[in-house]
Amino acid sequence: MKGRHVTHTFDKQYWDGHWRDAADRPTPANPYLQEHLSMLTPGTALDAGCGTGAEAVWLADHGWQVTGADLSPHALREAAARATQGGVADRTRWVEADLTTWEPGEHFDLVITNYAHPETPQLDFYRRIADWVTVGGTLLIVGHLHGHLSEVRHPAPEEALGHDHDHDGGHAPEKSTVTLADTVAVLDPERWRIDAAEERHRTVLMPERELSLHDLVVRATRLA
Repeated sequence: MKGRHVTHTFDKQYWDGHWRDAADRPTPANPYLQEHLSMLTPGTALDAGCGTGAEAVWLADHGWQVTGADLSPHALREAAARATQGGVADRTRWVEADLTTWEPGEHFDLVITNYAHPETPQLDFYRRIADWVTVGGTLLIVGHLHGHLSEVRHPAPEEALGHDHDHDGGHAPEKSTVTLADTVAVLDPERWRIDAAEERHRTVLMPERELSLHDLVVRATRLA
């Protein structure tokens, strides 16, 4: 409803409903993957908050052995179907998991997250997934720069892209809104080398309009 200001939660019900609503808007893999990961030697990868699998399938298609973890069973079914269609089912596995409590039981050569929001403060989520990167491995964080909570409403570009839209037309929680500097500060300089830390603008052409996105991108290598 226009003018309505509702702060939603990013729980399982929200995300499963979101991905059902986004079923008619399949999304391509984020272009930052090609830019930031194409120089890496493929190994094991985790897509934390994989949604319908666009990035995980891209990684598998480029030689990675990929685990995609997400809260939404609907999204994971779509992801598995996408992997099968793309001929990479043998290089992907899908895990229904609450990333605020799930323990993968292993470390990965690469951990990525793209526009994922759990039901926990965003920076705590980034700290948690960073611990799953093996020494010498890579962490890639891509997130929306929402701006101050009072200035941001959903749906915005995220809805059409199939990312974090709000079917109630409300606000993203304040705890999900972080800055580039906050994100970089999560990574202890004694344990991490920051390879890229950028605010980026890009335009996405949709059938009905052009979308202007403002993103943060952080790529780091674990040193210890």
